[in-house]
Amino acid sequence: MTVLLWGLAEERPIAAVREALADLGTPTLVLDQGAVLATSVEVSVDAEVRGAVRLGRRRFDLRAVRSVYLRPHESCRLPAVARAGPRSAAWRHAAAVDAALFAWSEVTPALAVNRPSASGPNGSKPYQGELIRRCGFAIPETLVTTDPDAARAFWDEHGEVVYKSVSAVRSIVARLRPEHAARLADVAACPTQFQRRIPGLDHRVHVVGDEIFSCAIHSDADDYRYAGGRAGDIRACDLPPAIADRCRRLAAALDLPLAGIDLRRDPDGVWYCFEVNPSPAFTYYAAATGQPIAAAVARLLTAGCPAPAA
Repeated sequence: MTVLLWGLAEERPIAAVREALADLGTPTLVLDQGAVLATSVEVSVDAEVRGAVRLGRRRFDLRAVRSVYLRPHESCRLPAVARAGPRSAAWRHAAAVDAALFAWSEVTPALAVNRPSASGPNGSKPYQGELIRRCGFAIPETLVTTDPDAARAFWDEHGEVVYKSVSAVRSIVARLRPEHAARLADVAACPTQFQRRIPGLDHRVHVVGDEIFSCAIHSDADDYRYAGGRAGDIRACDLPPAIADRCRRLAAALDLPLAGIDLRRDPDGVWYCFEVNPSPAFTYYAAATGQPIAAAVARLLTAGCPAPAA
């Protein structure tokens, strides 16, 4: 039985997991999206899920997959495919490979880290926020609006307010400041999410199966990911057991064997959760803290799906 890795082979999370699997001696196949034009996929579903991948002259039976780690990008955005254009055979081929592998990863009995459908709630931050609240975390007061007057009233009510994307599209979290007042009219053309700014200490928590890797981010930036020299220190830390268990429950509720959870502990000791990343680039945090997150992912993939209950 083999572990399948699908994504860009040189991307750091894929490369780190591949190396950790090699350390365990786990048979591994890397399905490199960079070679998508030399790749073909066939999938069929009846009494069982069957399929095969062809890489040049090599054929691999997908029934031999114990588990799969997915970090795919859009193959149509690869330079060779993008240059050919949407009407080209290359574009159609790349799109078909992606579609077949996404479909297979949804229905395979192998462990998928993570299934594409599990990313669905991340496409709507307000919806994901409600799921987070149900798992016991506090979430900031939130407004999603295209009404400039409503945005202004929310700002006046809460004083300190940040704004961000409503969807899974990455955006830089920024604080509303006086110079932004004239731009509030822009929300009429773009639904925008506003939240009360929560003071406190940021934590990034990676849940890998039942394992927890937490780090505290000491930064005075509104969004430490884009703070440059103001990013501050990232240090491994222990969570209170109740919060660690809450993170496990949240990841399980979202059907995410691997999750990146963004928390902030406010000065009163209340734990807020901002969002859950279903495809976390954990190597950024592992490099800063020395936490063996890739090794944990490799162990999870090597174990595969738990045996069904008798």
